[in-house]
Parts: sequence; C-alpha cells; structure tokens
Amino acid sequence: MLEAGMKAPDFTLSDKDGNLVRLSDFLGRKVVVYFYPKDNTPGCTRQACAFAQSYGAFQEKNTVVIGISKDSVASHLKFAQKYDLPFVLLSDPELQAIQAYGVWQEKKLYGKVSMGVVRTTYLINEAGVIEKVMPKVKPDTNAEAILAYLSEA
Repeated sequence: MLEAGMKAPDFTLSDKDGNLVRLSDFLGRKVVVYFYPKDNTPGCTRQACAFAQSYGAFQEKNTVVIGISKDSVASHLKFAQKYDLPFVLLSDPELQAIQAYGVWQEKKLYGKVSMGVVRTTYLINEAGVIEKVMPKVKPDTNAEAILAYLSEA
C-alpha cells in the first residue's frame, strides 16, 4: 500500500457518463480518492451517501471527491442516479488504479479467501502527493473523518 509523502500514481479512467478523467486534471486542488468494493451493497451505499451528504463541505474546502471501484460505467451511472451522488465515480474493471494504489488484496469472509478491493481512502494534496492514507475505513464515518482532518490542517 502507498504511504503519505509518496507521489500519487496518476490514472485515466471512465466516469459514470463514459468521459475519461485523469487524476492529474485536479492538480492545484486536494482530492479524496476512495476505493470501495461494489456499487449497491450496504456498506458501499452508506459510504457513498455519507460523501454525498458532505459534498457541500468538501466543495467549500476546494476538495474533489472521487469514488473508484471495478464496477462498470453503466453500474456507476445507475448507482449515482439511484442515490443522487454528486461526485465523480470512476470505473476500473482492469484494476489499473486499484492495483497501483495497493487496495487489491486478499480478503477473508466466513472463512473463504478471495481477492478484492479493501475499502481505503487517500487524501492527495494540491501537488499530487499523498497527504493521508486511511486503510480499512468504516463506511459510515469515512467522509466526516476526512472533513475533520481537513479542518485541522
């Protein structure tokens, strides 16, 4: 997994509308990049809705919010429409960013081992350097924890 102080790996992925989005497009602004396992699952929905509720506060802090999973563009579009998500959702079916950020890991569920996305959030500063890493975040408190950190910084 990447650490604070490291240059954030750039990526180019499709958003829910099929537009290509690059991390480097946001140089000069702080960026929250949160990786989550799957659209429309209970934890991921709670996490996305918490970011949506806090979106105005992130905008006030000139901070971009980007959610990334391996779901398809079509899945992201339905997810964003269903829950009125105002931030960027990026599709990474080839695991380009997911692997570059070290969040594709072995997971155990009910004794079964499989590979999957470990819920992780990165805060990237205006120069494209990782400022904070939040591994294994809780879906319900992730957005407010980042806002609290931004308020202290």
